[in-house]
Amino acid sequence: MTDSQPQLVDVLVIGAGQAGLSAAFHLQRRGLVPAAGERVGVRAGAESADPQSDRGGLPRGDRLSYLVLDAEEGPGGAWQHRWRSLRMATVNGISSLPGVQTPEVDPAEPSSEFITRYFDDYEQQLELAIRRPVHVRRVSREDDDPHGRLRVESSAGSWSTRALINATGTWTKPFWPLYPGQQTFEGRQLHVADFVSAQEFANQHVAVVGGGISAVQLLDEISQVTSTSWFTRREPVWRDSAFDAGAGRDAVAMVEERVARGLPPLSVVSVTGLLWTTALREAAARGALERRPMFLEMVPDGVRLVDGSVLPVDVILWATGFRAALDHLAPLRLRGHGGGIAMEGTRVADEPRVHLVGYGPSSSTIGANRAGRAAVNDLVALLTEP
Repeated sequence: MTDSQPQLVDVLVIGAGQAGLSAAFHLQRRGLVPAAGERVGVRAGAESADPQSDRGGLPRGDRLSYLVLDAEEGPGGAWQHRWRSLRMATVNGISSLPGVQTPEVDPAEPSSEFITRYFDDYEQQLELAIRRPVHVRRVSREDDDPHGRLRVESSAGSWSTRALINATGTWTKPFWPLYPGQQTFEGRQLHVADFVSAQEFANQHVAVVGGGISAVQLLDEISQVTSTSWFTRREPVWRDSAFDAGAGRDAVAMVEERVARGLPPLSVVSVTGLLWTTALREAAARGALERRPMFLEMVPDGVRLVDGSVLPVDVILWATGFRAALDHLAPLRLRGHGGGIAMEGTRVADEPRVHLVGYGPSSSTIGANRAGRAAVNDLVALLTEP
């Protein structure tokens, strides 16, 4: 396959995390078949299913085709990179993938191991058409026809597709804020995406910056082995009650309203607040959740507080979130004056051939599953209309 001779496909999915697998399931359920020549149901050392086999229904030549491109070496999406101390008992919820019952969960198992195994079994059981590792570099329009094809260029060659479902998530794009004096700080700085274990911070004072779930979970862990300080821009909002379905719908609606106006999406957590758990109450009792207002600047040996004093700090852990990994879509010029991408559900308002799942209101696990179904239903209607 070369750039001058791209492989043809009807729907291309980029990313095989929760949202991408959901989209693949619904594409297959609606009768789409793997793109010509693609191997399906393959594990290392296993025989592949016949890519030309017909699974019933319309003859293969009369059916739409699909393919998932995933940048990872194996199944699991971003979950395979989570720190090992993030156990299933403390993970912030994981929704079942569609069509297959979630296996029994051991609360003590690292989420990276459980979810990687779960996704792997899911891909094999459903014989989804996934090619990896493939790094998508650029998506562009092949011509000015609004019903024409999109060109997808990657590390494995190029594809020409009639429609695109982008499910690249955020993990590969951690957000590092710029802060006064940052270059002068002589201690260690790392992002949550680089966190491995609390033990590596023993006997060091760690400043955790950020007001989300990752921040408080890591404050809990790190404060059990060393001293910590917690900094946020705003006072955190805590919930004593469980986060029920009604609250979830309200939160998603608020994020959805922003992206419909073309504004950058807020995280769902920024709307829902933080939920008290037994572990976090214990962390609060240790003094680990005593929030400080954001420091004024960083100095070589620490940070300057709002009262002008300097707090000695050895490590700054930036728990400042992630941004949508959409750089490969830049040639499509999807962003508007508001800085975000105007959306109608999962569809890009100005480019109906492109759907974003795992973006904005569908960035949660439950939202990702629903978004996969919605995107597929919309695209099948688009591609089969007279």
